[in-house]
Amino acid sequence: MFSVTALGELLIDFTDAGTSPSGQKLFERNPGGAPANVLVALERLGCSTAFIGKVGQDMHGDFLRATLLANDINCDGLISDPDTFTTLAFVALDANGERKFSFARKPGADTQLRTAELREDIISNSQVFHVGSLSLTNEPARSATIAALKVAKVAGCVMSYDPNYRDSLWSGPVEAAQQMQSIVSYMDLIKISGEECALLTGDTDPEAAAKALLAQGAKVVCVTLDAEGALVATNEGCATVPSFRVEAVDTTGAGDSFWGGFLCAFLDSKKKPEEVTLEDAKYFARFGNAVASLCVRKRGAIPAMPTLAEVEKVLA
Repeated sequence: MFSVTALGELLIDFTDAGTSPSGQKLFERNPGGAPANVLVALERLGCSTAFIGKVGQDMHGDFLRATLLANDINCDGLISDPDTFTTLAFVALDANGERKFSFARKPGADTQLRTAELREDIISNSQVFHVGSLSLTNEPARSATIAALKVAKVAGCVMSYDPNYRDSLWSGPVEAAQQMQSIVSYMDLIKISGEECALLTGDTDPEAAAKALLAQGAKVVCVTLDAEGALVATNEGCATVPSFRVEAVDTTGAGDSFWGGFLCAFLDSKKKPEEVTLEDAKYFARFGNAVASLCVRKRGAIPAMPTLAEVEKVLA
């Protein structure tokens, strides 16, 4: 059985890498995609994982498959499609290490996953099933995502969701909010960012947004608050867990590394989502914060994910 299976985008992050001698901007090729980032974080922490998605049958797709396999992620559910190109994301960083995205995805292979291509056996053989919202932006991946969620729910998987909003991939905030909200009712564990509060619930206040998601059936909700840490909420109430102060080099993958750490700590607890107390959730978030604090000290997302030994040193 897999600890966590994730479905969604697997892509190349071309990350800002300064300028060439002639003054032209340089980009460094890094493997990425939020669901894949979460899985690598989990593998580095000792969990078994599997990925379901689609890349192009091209040099970038081959590189991404090799990267996941090198990180011991099961790729039996990863399709290489000869008819579409692997999705590319160009990531420019400002002076504070914050990101701006430009996607080459018209269409990208990640949007072309079809329901018939799903490995339902992998989904059913997972403790946790995790998705984002980028697979909801276009058909046929949108329908495949819904079908996968139904399979996971029937199989009794713990359902995990990180919307990971990217405004340039939606026609507008109204469509984004509608689609991102459409799968909330499936979820047990939800992570959102501060800017996603309004999109998911219509409320900009993190605590109010978390309570709204709990009211829709979620058992544990996290709202990441950037340098301030994370707010966690269960039916016992809400609490803020401070971050570990570090100097960020690159924030790409920070939220994904946090959620990988959170899910790892959740799995280690051996509790069902409805059994998680507020104190448990605070510990899971502190563990996630430690993972994220290490991730942002290096460039890229997948290359920057820390090992369990490194995380334990931060927590000591």
